[in-house]
Amino acid sequence: MSPTRTSDVLVVGGGIIGLVTAWRAAQRGFATAVVDPSPGGGAAHVAAGMLAAVTELHHGEQTLLGLNLASAHRYPGFVAELADVTGHDLGYRRCGTLAVALDADDRAHLRELHALQRRSGLESQWLSGRECRRLEPMLAPGVRGGLRVDGDHQIDPRRLSAALVTACERSGVVFHREWAERLVLAGERAAGVVTRGGAALGAGQVVLAAGSLSGRLAGLPDGVVPPVRPVKGQVLRLAMPERHGPFLSRTVRAVVRGGQVYLVPRENGELVIGATSEELGWDTTVTAGGVYELLRDAHELVPGLTELPLTETLAGLRPGSPDNAPLLGPTGLDGLLLATGHHRNGVLLTPVTGDVMAHVLTTGELPDVALPFAPIRFGARAALTEQPA
Repeated sequence: MSPTRTSDVLVVGGGIIGLVTAWRAAQRGFATAVVDPSPGGGAAHVAAGMLAAVTELHHGEQTLLGLNLASAHRYPGFVAELADVTGHDLGYRRCGTLAVALDADDRAHLRELHALQRRSGLESQWLSGRECRRLEPMLAPGVRGGLRVDGDHQIDPRRLSAALVTACERSGVVFHREWAERLVLAGERAAGVVTRGGAALGAGQVVLAAGSLSGRLAGLPDGVVPPVRPVKGQVLRLAMPERHGPFLSRTVRAVVRGGQVYLVPRENGELVIGATSEELGWDTTVTAGGVYELLRDAHELVPGLTELPLTETLAGLRPGSPDNAPLLGPTGLDGLLLATGHHRNGVLLTPVTGDVMAHVLTTGELPDVALPFAPIRFGARAALTEQPA
């Protein structure tokens, strides 16, 4: 028996992706609800908030680049609208990013990245080590060169999450602050969920936006279980000194010993250092090794930071997909849509995800920008591999 319909759109998951989906759906006139025990939590609570479409470019991810750029272009208007609706300061900074190299191998890697950026039509400027230190005097003397990317910005994900909760509330979104336990079907259609407390929540359309937990909702038919896995990331927060001149004026990032490290200075005096990338299932333990590696690599970039107070250590789980790109839109089950699998780009992709999901909820069709990210791309692939030889 299907539950009584209580909303037009029911969003399972109250992280930033679920919240932006709910807010945009409510703006389109849908009676919208979110089911999540702690709206505004999730991976974004741990994230550093880099809006780095250019410096996050990887070989083989040119298709994802298009979506990342589309979202980056939306960010100024998105932030202005959200701030106007809520009165919140989102900590949005157009400070740019400096990616630097510490040795010859790192320098060669950056040169390759610069060439890829140029082939992709992106703006970045190669700097000598001396020019890097002129921009950021706290950098280590051994910096061998770098890429200046003025178009890669930052936002405070915790402030973004809080603002989205407020925007949802002011748009009439109903919050059910408990876990969604099981998907409910009415025939061959998604009809709602049953919560851990036993409440039956019916809906015309269900959006599964539960991050790395998206594949664990009971009741999902085998063919529509999203192929999303948890990818652990450990992050540190330090307090920068209150003195004349900034400790760092922009985001600084590098590859050190083959691993990525970044330093994100906030206007509130916080310095975020991240992030490890660990395939350890559902483990969210902060480890001595993770903290040591981050501080060691960050110290090589900016030696002075070891004098700063360490204010927080935290680990979270990014929702990784097989191709490191999100799953957006309808599934093979009528009435069930996905907005998950954003991996390291969840904060960056928040504006475009909200627009895409509002469009598909309204029209039933994905906009062109999101067509490569339809969940069916994995279903079709799986079907092909399962055929007998």
